[in-house]
Amino acid sequence: MCKINGKVLFVTDLDGTLMHSDLTISNSTVRIINELVGNGLSFTYATARSIVSARTITGNLDLKLPVITRNGCVLADNGTGKCLEKSVFTEAEVELLKAMLPELPACGFVSCFDGDMMFKMFLPAEHTPEFQGYLDYYKDDPGTVPATGFDEMFTGHPGYVTLIGSKDYIAPLYEKVRKYNGWESVFSKDIYRDEYWLEICPQNCTKAKSILKLKEMYGFEKIIVFGDSINDLPMFKAADEAYAVSNAIDELKDAATAVIGSNDEDAVADFLREWAKKNLQ
Repeated sequence: MCKINGKVLFVTDLDGTLMHSDLTISNSTVRIINELVGNGLSFTYATARSIVSARTITGNLDLKLPVITRNGCVLADNGTGKCLEKSVFTEAEVELLKAMLPELPACGFVSCFDGDMMFKMFLPAEHTPEFQGYLDYYKDDPGTVPATGFDEMFTGHPGYVTLIGSKDYIAPLYEKVRKYNGWESVFSKDIYRDEYWLEICPQNCTKAKSILKLKEMYGFEKIIVFGDSINDLPMFKAADEAYAVSNAIDELKDAATAVIGSNDEDAVADFLREWAKKNLQ
């Protein structure tokens, strides 16, 4: 049997790109990707989600390469959920985060590592409605842990800070933290709800830089990516080819090699299948 050219690395975003609007990956997409990966396709995903959150959706994908989670903060094994590489804040950065974000208990949590385990530490308090909705959704998640005080939100090895609220509430916090260039900060609107997220992670932890790391590690010759949102823009710029789904924001479409079908039409899987037909070795 002819094999697919494995020297091209394909990387897709999850939410709004590979995933349908109902937060699932279709059986058809799973089948197509698993067949292609089994025949040599080099494929992975990059997401702001944690590996635990991602695997509730991607668990049926049989991926050979590390997956990029927490916007590049963590490389993980999609099959086992094990963290392969992770980045954390320095002690000085933790103290700076505490000083800069006194609002954090009201609107967010800190992802902290203890070995390979990650815990989302939040403080029981009066929360923004948007963050309270997040907590209500994850109320049965054992990895979402209440802290007894502000300092305990940064227990263990903190590696990621997430704040959720209205645009008017979160935008000033973004303007404050983005002035420090020792970490990465992403401010974006949630694609499913009318709320905004500010995500902060250690320096050089981006989807784009993690993709380039995989390229070097495995000797890939070319990178092709798929996305829909503003946090996909850096990886679009780093890739040789970049494809926006039709439901993507206009800014991403403008930066794309081309626009394909929508996430609800399994556009990424269809693109991969057609590409593979043309690139058998």
